[in-house]
Amino acid sequence: MGKKRLLAFGYFLGSLLLGALIAAGAAKVPFLAWLSQGYFVGISTESPMCLDLSVIKLSFGLEIGVTVAHIVCFAAAFIAYLFTVKRLGLNGRAAQEKRDEDDA
Repeated sequence: MGKKRLLAFGYFLGSLLLGALIAAGAAKVPFLAWLSQGYFVGISTESPMCLDLSVIKLSFGLEIGVTVAHIVCFAAAFIAYLFTVKRLGLNGRAAQEKRDEDDA
């Protein structure tokens, strides 16, 4: 896996976890409650779709929740990712051309 992909995955995962923590904490504070507002989409995990075959019972449930805190953290992580890629010189041909010019 390339450095840029690993870096992007780390920032994305970090933004999801941080956004969830902020949303959970902000829900208890009245003037920050707007950060925990969001939508949940999918098949409810409380009443999942069940397939009963008499021998095996399968239950399927998947919910995806997005809050304002998740969106803010994702935007901040994306900006931080772009800054980090530029700072480390991982931005492809432009960085290679610049290094070639500096060497000449």
